[in-house]
Amino acid sequence: MALLSAGPVAAQTSPDLVSRDRLRVCASPADLPFSNKEKQGFENKIAELVAEELKLPLHYFWMPSGPGFIRNTLLSDMCDLVIGYASEADLVDHSNPYYASTYVLVTHKGGKFEGVDHLDDPRLKDAKLGVIARTPPVDHLMALGMLDSAKSYSLLVDRRFASPAEDALHDVETGETDAAILWGPIGGYFARKASPPLVATELHTDKRPPFIFRVAFGMRAGETEWKHKLNDIIRKRQKDIDAILTSYGVPLAPVEAAPIQGAPNDAPHPERSDPR
Repeated sequence: MALLSAGPVAAQTSPDLVSRDRLRVCASPADLPFSNKEKQGFENKIAELVAEELKLPLHYFWMPSGPGFIRNTLLSDMCDLVIGYASEADLVDHSNPYYASTYVLVTHKGGKFEGVDHLDDPRLKDAKLGVIARTPPVDHLMALGMLDSAKSYSLLVDRRFASPAEDALHDVETGETDAAILWGPIGGYFARKASPPLVATELHTDKRPPFIFRVAFGMRAGETEWKHKLNDIIRKRQKDIDAILTSYGVPLAPVEAAPIQGAPNDAPHPERSDPR
């Protein structure tokens, strides 16, 4: 059994907190495509893979994403692992990155914006775009003078009751907007589920902030043996992890192509409603 923590400081420094008899994962109960209580998300599948390698039963501590998530889960010794966390973010320690992804432009198949892969493409000059507030594409739209005509969707929501990405894609389907800019794992997943399916095209930029981000496992600081064990699993099962991600429509970028930087807005990945 895990040793009890005296609080966040102890949780950050003691190597003895990690449970020896089960894999304890903290996750959101309603955050597809990442996770949900029915274990239908790709992070659920990756957690199952990790548990298989450790030969331990998988146990979840469920908590909605939002302020205090890390403090009330990982740092309070309710769990030992967050499956998806932005690499180089400094709120937790992290494993080696196990994938990188980028923002995408979601459009109608065969429409005039299909294939656009830069926000400064002249075809977007008069387009009405949907964008999630406080994410990197907002800075680019502002620099291009395109933000005033864009429709903004909230980043900080309780996913049990609201889904900004699905709202954004519904507006594309109905013609309220011409296209939506979303974090790749979210855009790729929900674009496939639209009727008829929409197309998600990877966006590129050579300006800051970047569109590509690395994602790793999140853990408490100071748990060196645990970190090495997780890195070994990533190395051994990378192809299986890639297959899971691809099956969910996640656009994969080469990890080495992602610049080294912290996560925007201190989020666990670039478009997740959890500023911690």
